[in-house]
Amino acid sequence: VQLQASGGGLVQTGGSLRLSCAASGLNFGDYVMGWFRQAPGKEREFVSGISRFGGVINVADTVKGRFTISRDNAKKTVYLQMNTLTPEDTAVYYCAADGSAVVHTTAPMYDYWGQETQVTVSS
Repeated sequence: VQLQASGGGLVQTGGSLRLSCAASGLNFGDYVMGWFRQAPGKEREFVSGISRFGGVINVADTVKGRFTISRDNAKKTVYLQMNTLTPEDTAVYYCAADGSAVVHTTAPMYDYWGQETQVTVSS
């Protein structure tokens, strides 16, 4: 199983980025997909998760109204549209896949993890 995240970068406060995570080696439509992030010196935190067909979405309060998760099962890809970014959003971001039917918000519930993509928001 591979989860290939991309789309990170350096952006100014108020800017936008779109992260993508392309999956291979698994039946994508059977997995809940999530995005997590980890800032320096902090624990990994849940950002957003989406159910197998997109009908259920969980969003962390810290990003609600600014970040939007979506998925394209035909392309085996999950996206995270991030708007109105602030320096507090600076972190490495990870996508993850969960073989259960529940959109979990805790990292241990996820089965597979992608490599990180760095998001840096300058003030």
